[in-house]
Amino acid sequence: MSLKKKADVTLPSVEQVESELNKIKYRKRFVRTLINTLSVLIVVAAAAVLASTLLFPVVQVSGDSMKPTLNDGDILVTAKSNSVSYGDLCCVSWQNKMLLKRVIGKPGDVISIGNDGSVYVNDELIDEPYVIEKSMGKCDLTFPYEVPDNKYFILGDNRLLSVDSRNADIGCIGKEQIVGKVLFRIWPMNSTKGGTDSQ
Repeated sequence: MSLKKKADVTLPSVEQVESELNKIKYRKRFVRTLINTLSVLIVVAAAAVLASTLLFPVVQVSGDSMKPTLNDGDILVTAKSNSVSYGDLCCVSWQNKMLLKRVIGKPGDVISIGNDGSVYVNDELIDEPYVIEKSMGKCDLTFPYEVPDNKYFILGDNRLLSVDSRNADIGCIGKEQIVGKVLFRIWPMNSTKGGTDSQ
């Protein structure tokens, strides 16, 4: 009886064995490729997060203090920089908030703001095409005002609403507070250069 049972067992053909081995090899290759792809994606994602955090912080505008240059909800890319120039839009850290303002004065500059809101740097009226409505705004400084050493005088473009260096609560900011200069706006895409502001 046992001999008969043994005789009924059929062995797989060489083609069937090769087919099964090929399936196993394919599965191993697929798993290896999947693991490699996921590893590359993780490395790319980590690099992107590091770049956006350390080199090119991405910020979102909150508020209206930079209108008409920037609008609430705009998303911007900034860049870490060791130097800022007049007129640069900079993302600034202040009391655990991120503000976006424009650099108006550097260390040692003498700032004056007239009753009509016109801004003078070292007795020269500066051209500000980005300001729609000039205003003294929320100002408690006495002019002329000299920018202290290692500090920068910053203003928002919406002079009526912006809380900035004109107000003693914020005052001039130190270089270490500058998170980055605005490079470009990524949303909405049809807009021009801008930055973030929560005041």
